[in-house]
Amino acid sequence: MKRIYGYIRVSSVDQNEDRQRDAMQAKGVEDRFLYVDKVSGKDFERPDYQQLRRAIRQGDLVYMDALDRLGRNYDEVIKEWKYITREVGADIVLLENEELFDSRKFREMGDVGRLMEDQFLSLLSYVADQERKKIRRRQAEGIASAKRRGKHIGRPRIAYDTLDEGQRASFLREYKRWKADEQTAVQSFNNAGFTKSTWYKIVKEYEEVNKI
Repeated sequence: MKRIYGYIRVSSVDQNEDRQRDAMQAKGVEDRFLYVDKVSGKDFERPDYQQLRRAIRQGDLVYMDALDRLGRNYDEVIKEWKYITREVGADIVLLENEELFDSRKFREMGDVGRLMEDQFLSLLSYVADQERKKIRRRQAEGIASAKRRGKHIGRPRIAYDTLDEGQRASFLREYKRWKADEQTAVQSFNNAGFTKSTWYKIVKEYEEVNKI
């Protein structure tokens, strides 16, 4: 029995996939056949994509919003597209331009359709790959610029003197229990809500300030 699937990808967990989801549902994709990844498109090691890959069978149809939702790596995008449409025998429709990118139409055209599909796919995959490289270049330039201005890159640094009242009270309570051998260091930093490295960093600063 032919199944209709939808694949959605956004680049991070805080991005909203509702627009893509609405488009899939408008095409009749049931929620149980909708696969959503909230990760970068740099490779295909994505949990939901891999589940979709294992689920599809010959004659199935997969909707995607655009080619870059499948991925941004030029060679891998072409490889995955051909795996689905030629090895498995399923079809892909890109909603961004479904008049042009519907593998069913290429299939109906035989050898000429396959040649056209290869050409269009190569062009769009190249564009997606270049966009990924552009994003990475801009990120690197932004980080380098921020470093030159002395800005910290990454998570905010946590130090003893930056703790708020609640964090400081929690640290002191767990620190005293740890020093009294009432619990292990692991129990202490877990109870206080710190990572291991942050815990020992704060301990060192606290002991230096209080000459312990």
